[in-house]
Amino acid sequence: MPSPVLPERAARAALAAHFTPAQLAAALAQFSAPEVWEQRVRLDNSGRLAQYKPTEELDNAQLSCQFVIPSDEVWPAALADLGPDCPLGLWARGGDQLLQLTASAVAVTGNRNATEQAITRARAFATAVAEAGHTVTATLAYGVDSAAHRAAALAGRATLAVLPRGLDRAHPHDHAQLLSSVPATGGAVVSLYRPGTEASGATLRASATLLAALVCAVILIEALDHAEAAMHTAQVAADLNRPLLTPPATEDIRADGSARLLAEQRAVLVPNPARALALL
Repeated sequence: MPSPVLPERAARAALAAHFTPAQLAAALAQFSAPEVWEQRVRLDNSGRLAQYKPTEELDNAQLSCQFVIPSDEVWPAALADLGPDCPLGLWARGGDQLLQLTASAVAVTGNRNATEQAITRARAFATAVAEAGHTVTATLAYGVDSAAHRAAALAGRATLAVLPRGLDRAHPHDHAQLLSSVPATGGAVVSLYRPGTEASGATLRASATLLAALVCAVILIEALDHAEAAMHTAQVAADLNRPLLTPPATEDIRADGSARLLAEQRAVLVPNPARALALL
């Protein structure tokens, strides 16, 4: 008796748990996600994939969040710009709002260990962006990103958060209240990773790519040249032809990445929020 056909959503969630989109892009161009999963199970000599129960795993994970896939109406169309790196799906809390939130999303991001001036700027730019009707989008990291979320919330606007780990816990862990408040106030939190997945260098980098892809522009408040996540977001924004805006760099070493981007004319100088809004 033939085994039941695996649902598309369960197949995509299973594939996303074990492979990167780029590893599967060629196969998915020719076959459906359930077919690709079955192919991978047959090729796996370890037996690990055969022991994985896609439908059961998805059902358990969706007790706390939902898995959104490209065929869903709320799927952000801008992610197609990633080509072979386009996610197989997104884990989301508040996912029903994704289409509305990403229609005019703007990233406000930067250093975790930010200067006081950067925090002040993050609040000012995020408030202006939110009040102009754009969705402030950022990680929940210390420093610039969490300041941007809180400023937009004070302006009474919903935000979009991108996490580098499963949505069962905040990253950083002591931002649990901020994690809960985003979907509770009409926003959404998204991740490439199923619940239980811990953050790592690889997940931080992939999430920085996702952040840039979800938005129509990136405002880089302040970035240390070796601050991998923020500078990677800036690089992906440039690769995807997203406007990259940054206020004047201070003399603090923590702004040397911003200074380099401006000097190389890879970022557009925005001395104040009004100028940034004029370019959005």
